[in-house]
Amino acid sequence: MKLIDYDYPIPRNLIAKHPTKKRDHSRLMVLNRKLQTIEDRMFSDIVDYISPGDVMVVNNTKVFPARLIGRKEKTNAKIEVFMLRQLSQPENIWDVIVEPARKVRIGNKIYFDNGSIWCEVIDNTTSRGRTVRFNYEKDDFYNVLEKIGLTPIPRYLKRDPNAKDKERYQTIFAEEIGAVAAPTAGLHFTNILVKKIRKKGASIVPVLLHIGIGTFRIVETEDLSKHRMDSEYFSIPPATIPIVNKAIESKKKVFVVGTSACRAVESSYTNDGLLKLNGGWTDKFIFPPYDFKIPDALITNFHMPCSTLMMLTSAFAGYDLLMRAYKHAIKKKYRFYSYGDSMLII
Repeated sequence: MKLIDYDYPIPRNLIAKHPTKKRDHSRLMVLNRKLQTIEDRMFSDIVDYISPGDVMVVNNTKVFPARLIGRKEKTNAKIEVFMLRQLSQPENIWDVIVEPARKVRIGNKIYFDNGSIWCEVIDNTTSRGRTVRFNYEKDDFYNVLEKIGLTPIPRYLKRDPNAKDKERYQTIFAEEIGAVAAPTAGLHFTNILVKKIRKKGASIVPVLLHIGIGTFRIVETEDLSKHRMDSEYFSIPPATIPIVNKAIESKKKVFVVGTSACRAVESSYTNDGLLKLNGGWTDKFIFPPYDFKIPDALITNFHMPCSTLMMLTSAFAGYDLLMRAYKHAIKKKYRFYSYGDSMLII
């Protein structure tokens, strides 16, 4: 497969700028790989595809307010600092992206919250990337970010985040702080829907992958095998493993919710095709052809052209079926991207 194979024209009016009024009122397109069929449903109908003994694997990462708006010392120039990941906790050192980057050099200080919080640039990492040290060294820094930060909704939305985004750009499974982008396939679930799934005799278990800014990065190399993913932290909780493996050994279905959860479990399997205890950093890039070990079904959104998310989905669904599905979605006016509609591939 080449990069050009994953390009498609997307009408701008189909890009969802806001979430639906209710989470599970999104539409659901169901792709059947065996029958090569496409079916239009609502997301709340997903319980119809679940049987007793099945398992649903979700990503329990939690998005933190990663966008900070500050002022540069002396010049008072407006600077946006996008937090990527913490490198050192005691010294509170972070990798960040700054805008406009041309105004930010090593030694500069950027002030937030009327000057009570500031960071100093200690290194350049890329053209826009910087390493900074914050003056706040207590262990409740994420509480500070809740006060001074903004929800990191995708830039393509071309709007400022609002109070509704703070709640809706977060799944109901969110527990472990560390993501700068939401695992969007999980945004469609409600507590009522979860109860219905469990009532059918299925289990819902967590894995963790802290999604980074690389989730929005477009692949630039035509040869997909030469693309390198950003490393992201992941872990497989011990309690999740026996539940997933019991389903596998019992020939029940493992539903994986989202490409991030899929990358986590596909970074953590044994030679026998079972889930194993694992954690650390993964840069696993899944694209066709690929032999999936853990998931039997994948829940995902409609992704940006030429994105690694679309390539993973293509590897699972099959390229031809996926491209038919995208054409169908455009014809039927499905909503695209993070706040858009969903797809179930069985």
